Parts: sequence; structure tokens; C-alpha cells
Amino acid sequence: MSGHSKWSTIKHKKAALDAKRGKAWSKLSRAITMTAKNGGDPNDNPNLRLAIEKAKGANMPKDTIEKAIKKGTGELEGEAYEEILYEGYGPGGVAVMCQVVTDNRNRSGPEIKKIFERAAGNLGPVNCVAFLFSKKGVIVVPTDKVDEEKIMEVALDAGADDVESSGLIHEVTCGPGDFEIVKKAVEDAEIVIESADLSMVAANNVMLDDLEKARKVMKLIDTLEDHDDVDAVYSNADIPDDIITQLANE
Repeated sequence: MSGHSKWSTIKHKKAALDAKRGKAWSKLSRAITMTAKNGGDPNDNPNLRLAIEKAKGANMPKDTIEKAIKKGTGELEGEAYEEILYEGYGPGGVAVMCQVVTDNRNRSGPEIKKIFERAAGNLGPVNCVAFLFSKKGVIVVPTDKVDEEKIMEVALDAGADDVESSGLIHEVTCGPGDFEIVKKAVEDAEIVIESADLSMVAANNVMLDDLEKARKVMKLIDTLEDHDDVDAVYSNADIPDDIITQLANE
């Protein structure tokens, strides 16, 4: 049993704050277009398959998904997007990585820099915090849907690296290559999945038990996630459940 809240727990509680945790169709469409550049057949492109699953989960129309795929494969004309990873530090010294998909880096860069600075953070050079993270498959299961023993048995037997539990969620982590196998095993066991994604997971977290610093970090992350060009935000912030609850109720 995990003795503290991890980033997935924070995101779980933050979801109650507002409906914007579900990405807008425009962001999901861009993700499909980017992944489709490596092949437009989801059967042969697992990243595209995952992007399509997310879009369907957000009730994106089939024709919108198909258009996004065709833009990626070049069958339809579209914007020239590129992926950029911005790295920096937030209040309390927490590491923050911001994955951006943009058609204009000269616009996105200064805007992301300004968001960091307004939150009493700072944007850093390439690899200033990226080395702290590694790519993992992350599957989140609500604790009220299955007990810890059951999810551990199913996930670890399927090849997961670890299962950590808090009061709200079980977080299953695995290698990127095992993600689909572990996810399918959980689904086949008829266990409810709250979210499943390939994510950047920090090896070590920074505890933020100061309310004001935690508030500033949450504000920084919220503002980054609201930016039109931002696809994902990752952090090694570790905020206790009682502070997350207090912030969620403000």
C-alpha cells in the first residue's frame, strides 16, 4: 500500500474540479494526426490505436477521427505540427514537463515560458528534468471497483512492473511494450478502468505538504493544461490527500 499520493492520485482528485480534464476534441484530433504520421492503420500502429480510443472516449465523431488520420498520412492537407517538450521547475522545486503539439514554436515557446514565470517557476534547458522520468504504461483503477489483492494478481501475472494503491485508486505501471497486454488482462478480468495511457513517470517524487506551494503548483499545471497547444503535463509533485481535498473544495 502506498503511503502517499502519487501523480495519478492528484489527477484523479483534480478531475472533480471541472470538466476540462477531458481533452478538447481539437487536442485529441492533433494527437491522432501526429501518431498517424507513423502509419494510418491502427492495427499496425499502437500509438494511433490509443489516440483513437481516447477520442472515442470523448465521443468524437467517426468522420472527425478519419479526417485527422488522413491529415497525418498526407491524404488530406493539414497544418504542419511538431512535438516539443518543454522542461522546468515549479514552486517547491518540483519538476514539470510539458508536451506541446504546435504549428508555430515561435508562438508556443514564449507563451509556455510566461506561464512558468507567472507561477513562480522557471523554464529550463533541454534535459534539465527529463532524466528524472521514464516512459511507462499507466493504468488507473478506482479502489471501490476492485480490491488491491485482485488487481495485483491480474496485473502482475500479465507482466506489470508494479501496483500501488492509495485511498482512491490503484495505479498499475508497466513497460511501454507490455501496456496493451496488461490493459487487456485487466479488461478481460472485467475490472473497471478509469484511465489507461502511456505516460512519463518520475522515479522519485517531491513532497509538497505546504498548502501555498501546493496551490501554486496546481495552478501552474492547470494553466499549462488549458493552453491550446499543450498535449500533456507531467510532474513529480507529491501532494498529501488532505491538501488535495482542500484545494479541490476551494
